[in-house]
Amino acid sequence: EKNSARQERKSSFKTLSQIPVKTVYTPENLETTDYLEDVGLPGEFPYLRGVHAGGYRDRLWTMRMFAGFGLPQETNQRFRFLLDNGQTGLSVAFDMPTLYGYDTDDPRAAGEFGKCGVAVSSLADMEALFDGIPLGQVTTSMTINSPAAIIWAMYIAVAEKQGVPLEQIGGTLQNDILKEYLAQNEYIFPPEPSLRLVVDTVEFATRYMPRWNPISISGYHIREAGSNAVQELAFTLADGFEYVRRCVDRGIAVDDFAPRLSFFFNAHNDFFEEVAKYRAARRIWAREMRDTFGAQNPRSCWLRFHAQTSGASLTAQQPENNVVRVGLQALAAVMGGCQSLHTNGKDEAWALPSEQAALQALRTQQIIAYETGVTDTVDPLGGSYYLESLTNEVEQGAYNYFRRIEDVGGVVPALESGFFQREIADAAYIYQREEDRKERITVGVNDFITDEEMSIPLLRVDREGESRQIENLNNVRRTRDNREVARRLKELEAAARGEENLMPPLLDAVKAYATLGEMMGVFREVFGEYQPGWGF
Repeated sequence: EKNSARQERKSSFKTLSQIPVKTVYTPENLETTDYLEDVGLPGEFPYLRGVHAGGYRDRLWTMRMFAGFGLPQETNQRFRFLLDNGQTGLSVAFDMPTLYGYDTDDPRAAGEFGKCGVAVSSLADMEALFDGIPLGQVTTSMTINSPAAIIWAMYIAVAEKQGVPLEQIGGTLQNDILKEYLAQNEYIFPPEPSLRLVVDTVEFATRYMPRWNPISISGYHIREAGSNAVQELAFTLADGFEYVRRCVDRGIAVDDFAPRLSFFFNAHNDFFEEVAKYRAARRIWAREMRDTFGAQNPRSCWLRFHAQTSGASLTAQQPENNVVRVGLQALAAVMGGCQSLHTNGKDEAWALPSEQAALQALRTQQIIAYETGVTDTVDPLGGSYYLESLTNEVEQGAYNYFRRIEDVGGVVPALESGFFQREIADAAYIYQREEDRKERITVGVNDFITDEEMSIPLLRVDREGESRQIENLNNVRRTRDNREVARRLKELEAAARGEENLMPPLLDAVKAYATLGEMMGVFREVFGEYQPGWGF
């Protein structure tokens, strides 16, 4: 039978980024690729195949499950449960009032306590959150942005109380404010003072905390907002380059801080495009750090990343199917060489993960690590004609976006004018239109639908927790030295109005048990609150 007699089941085949997919790939698709220059070996420039020569043969990725809900004491119990079951690093989810810099008893926080993470209003809460967990032995990632410097100061103070020297405290602060303006919208202050706070944290970590990653440059939320893989890659790296420029402008040598920058990417459904995205990210970052920013230290050229499976791809319908989605997305992240990984619970389209769902998600990682054989060789899909070709196309798409961002004046003018937001909205529209037309099938949503009732156990946040949290907070205010707090807040205000690094006065205020809302109130007064000036 001749090929001309074939009838393909779709009129066109495209990745989620609208990259056309050919029927078959051959060496002809890679004719312009110089293997040694463009691909190379793992552990060698341009690090396309991985930043470590031995990959997972030497060390598996960190299994870092994102957790947080209700009271600090409740989240502490979940942390201990996960550590007891083989988790190898902590990751803290904060509730909405904390993310916006409000104390639990602020009128604007009413009804939001503990729903999407743990409430932390003062150093006392941070002490309860990590009670009995040795911070000199465990690394912690904290997903916090506008109030990041304050929350980090609380964590540092707890570690110091445990007797851990600054240079031994290990972990990651998300602290990526640019993607908030682009996608997640949990910004508070205007871009310039927000970037000052970020650079202050980088400067402090560079000077005193060599094991800490002061920024986790995040594409995850850009993807969750509706972007495609190429946009996620391009906008994330553009943000990363902007942070590098700001730190260099501060006078910090690139090789002093760049090795501690880390990244956070989404793991979505389009398996090969996701693997291509991670590989392209490493190559672009390596080349730009060396050629544009003049980095000499190879570690400055390493793009190290955490991955999380896609929350937006989880379905409320037939939630058991999410176990399969999460498994395949996690496999893509592993095939792409992630340094750490969070796997979502099957119930997260409905609620925060139950203990059973969180354990199943952790077991998914352990099965990939120990039962599949994919960790036995580095970059096992490397050399695939399709994957190498797709990696090149994803990279080219990212460079096209870099040029367009430059054309509108750079990252900050692009976000202030709404460029990023419009691009993401357009991609989200294309995705939804394909779903509506059944050009893309989501099992259980637009095809293979059943009428079965959802029957999985859900986590319920303790309704009494909010009153207990407020009671604890009021106790902190009663028992602390309020004159000392007032003095420290005044010093913080003076520092914010000047140009000094804000971490030392923040640490002083935190140790006096000033609350998150009080310190953020100082910053709101000095910096003002940001109102976007663009619209669709």
